Amino acid sequence: MQTLMNSDLHLNDVIEKYNGKVREVYTLPNEILIMVATDRLSAFDVVMPKGIPYKGQILNQIAAHMLEATADIVPNWLIATPDPNVAVGKACTPLKVEMVIRGYLAGHAAREYSLGKRVLCGAPMPDGMKENDSFPEPIITPATKADQGDHDEDISPEDLVSRGIVTEEEYQKIASYTRALFARGTSMAKAQGLILVDTKYEFGKDKDGTIVLIDEIHTPDSSRYFYAEGYEERQAIGEPQRQLSKEFVRRWLIEHNFQGKPGQELPDMSDAYIASVSERYIELYEHITGKTFIKADVSDVVNRIQNNLSAYFNT
Repeated sequence: MQTLMNSDLHLNDVIEKYNGKVREVYTLPNEILIMVATDRLSAFDVVMPKGIPYKGQILNQIAAHMLEATADIVPNWLIATPDPNVAVGKACTPLKVEMVIRGYLAGHAAREYSLGKRVLCGAPMPDGMKENDSFPEPIITPATKADQGDHDEDISPEDLVSRGIVTEEEYQKIASYTRALFARGTSMAKAQGLILVDTKYEFGKDKDGTIVLIDEIHTPDSSRYFYAEGYEERQAIGEPQRQLSKEFVRRWLIEHNFQGKPGQELPDMSDAYIASVSERYIELYEHITGKTFIKADVSDVVNRIQNNLSAYFNT
């Protein structure tokens, strides 16, 4: 099955093109961005050699759904979605911090906890917790890009301010937005029988200096979800939680001796495994949105995107 690994769009007046691990972003005049969600899969800051069918469409459509559902909390960058894989929005100057918020001891937090750490990014983690237990209150554990390379670096709010990454006032505002967004995402997930375990938000400033929500939110690439049904029972007997997130890919890679460390070789993902990952992404889409996923025509994805964008900008 065809996957979108590179967009290679031919657009007029492109000022700049940025290739991220998963998304490709075209900057146009008048502060307009075109963000293309590819089918690339990234884990441990490494892009896997094979794409996941429909992953880009799923991420783009979940993000659009969630941005529309939270626009009353904080303004966001999105203007339109003229193609299943494409979002058009306003260009913003990013604040160089990822606002990670965690309601449960899972993923990176659980790995740090298992090493004996009880403070993560300045946020205390109580003694006596088991993996996947809920925190008494959600904790914010910011991350920023390390000075060397593209790896994320844990950082405390105090260090964010002291290093001049954000001002105290900016941090307080985005922290408030982060808690409100997480509460909304938690409520939306609960209505669909899911638990929003943790997620991240990114913010920027528009040309008027207003802080706005940017990038994707509440997608399987930026969030972790558990199934609510059976959660307590699984915790009580120490069983792993049923989850819909990219963590199952990370665990598969760890089991195959890969964590993105120097000298490690990427394990081969079979077609059957890739198909199973695609199915889990579709499952998450349908669970979190409550909508049936409609597969877009992928026989010539790049040309489809090109035609849809041409029609959008000519209307």
